[in-house]
Amino acid sequence: MRHAILGAGGIGGLLGGALARSGADVVLLLRPEALARYPGRLAVESAVLGDFEVEVPGVVLLDRPVDIVWVAAKATQLEAALTSAPVDQVGEAVMIPLLNGVDHITLLRSRYRNVVAGAVRVESERLSPTLIRQSSPFLRVELAGAEAAQAELRRAGIECDARDDELSLLWDKLAFLAPMALATSALDASMGVARKDPRFRGCRDEALAVARAEGADVDGDALRKQHEGAPAPMRSSMQKDVAAGREPELDAIAGPILRGGQRHGLATESTQQLADQVRARTRG
Repeated sequence: MRHAILGAGGIGGLLGGALARSGADVVLLLRPEALARYPGRLAVESAVLGDFEVEVPGVVLLDRPVDIVWVAAKATQLEAALTSAPVDQVGEAVMIPLLNGVDHITLLRSRYRNVVAGAVRVESERLSPTLIRQSSPFLRVELAGAEAAQAELRRAGIECDARDDELSLLWDKLAFLAPMALATSALDASMGVARKDPRFRGCRDEALAVARAEGADVDGDALRKQHEGAPAPMRSSMQKDVAAGREPELDAIAGPILRGGQRHGLATESTQQLADQVRARTRG
């Protein structure tokens, strides 16, 4: 199948490299300045897939028919990134966003014809124009449909589960991510330290309450086990963004919990406190 990767950072680069290594036809959609530094080849160091190098072409603007467009841009960069994937060129291709949060689905469906919700669990970062490092002991994608895309990921060595309920899929990921991202970023601490903070647990409880009020089915016991089982040295991508002076994905990650709390009359003090502390660190 033919794949385009929109947002070829730690996650997009990892997916693109893995798919290309498995024999799929892959193109990276890159910003002009990124394309100028990109030599057309990715080196991947992965705790799950192993280490390998593979040729993957890059372009600024989607210029060929594709079957799947994987959207792995940061939520803060989504609007700008979408200019590389014109609606007419994407056509009937399946658009699969792997972004944090829940609100991006509505945005994408207002423009593109065929959008399938997805979520990815992984710690991966792009260290240079050519090097992707995936350090977490897990790499799992969940998709609410797109069976052909699921098969492509499994062929590439990536665990992929099918989910019937896209709302639960999205909130399941957000309820896991929000406490980790907000607490590690607010405290500038590892997961092992952050999850001991009472606001971490408070944010998790608030995310669960809002998710259920929104109609999502999220297993609280399973979520707590996932948090306890996460590697203690793990750091969040938001934490890395704050440390590097980049804009964090506060609205995408904290926003759905805070706005949902207002809609349903639910308390969200822990989430608000952590978000305010991240915002203060960003300004500082």
